Amino acid sequence: MNLLDAVAVFAAGVAAGGINTVVGSGSLITFPTLLALGYVPVVANVSNNIGLVPGGVTGAYGYRNELKGQRERLLRLGSASVTGSIAGGLLLLGLPAGAFQVIVPALIVIALVLVIAQPRLQGWMLRRREGEEHHPHGGPWLWAGVLLAGVYGGYFGAAQGIVLIAMLGIALDDDLQRANAAKNVLSAVVNGTAAVLFIALWIFSGTRIDWWAVLLIAAGSTVGGLIGARVGRRIPPLVLRGVIVIVGVVAIINLLA
Repeated sequence: MNLLDAVAVFAAGVAAGGINTVVGSGSLITFPTLLALGYVPVVANVSNNIGLVPGGVTGAYGYRNELKGQRERLLRLGSASVTGSIAGGLLLLGLPAGAFQVIVPALIVIALVLVIAQPRLQGWMLRRREGEEHHPHGGPWLWAGVLLAGVYGGYFGAAQGIVLIAMLGIALDDDLQRANAAKNVLSAVVNGTAAVLFIALWIFSGTRIDWWAVLLIAAGSTVGGLIGARVGRRIPPLVLRGVIVIVGVVAIINLLA
């Protein structure tokens, strides 16, 4: 990797860290950058996943005020993220690289529809819950949805934030910024769990990781996560919903190109 390549990977990491914190799908910047530089897809995916972990941590830290009061909720949902991420990471190393080429764009489309319809769907669900037991953590259906999002995140991860925020926004009786804060934590848990798995496999079975790419993306995403938190927390819910939709549409175009 020459100096120009290193600058490109670092810049991609900054952009990915910021986009992941505000919306999600930052991998659609870093992953194609690594591919363009000649990395094998699985190596690029694994290295990218590990490198984005610090950005997830700084992004979640930037939303610490919105995370107040969500500790028990995140512990419950985090168990689903950990379980799903391990399964997804194992799938990445065991399945053909193109296995999700059809599923991923379809999943993003569904998530975008849910984001657009979130206020109405949330209101409808709250009306249906009247008189029923209140689930401050979203109930078993949200746990199952977070588990599946974790599988997807451990496998590839691009736009997992869009999927998560769509589910959290609908299932939780909370505002969109607090749902986004929870999304940042759960995304970081997924990436962190997959990273631990990949590093363990690198130690014990020789799974390939490009550590220069990891370090550059990690440095960039750390900065990007802090910037993204400062920007994202100031975006009104309606504008944030619009940003999510725009980024999601761009993600679909890139995946289908």
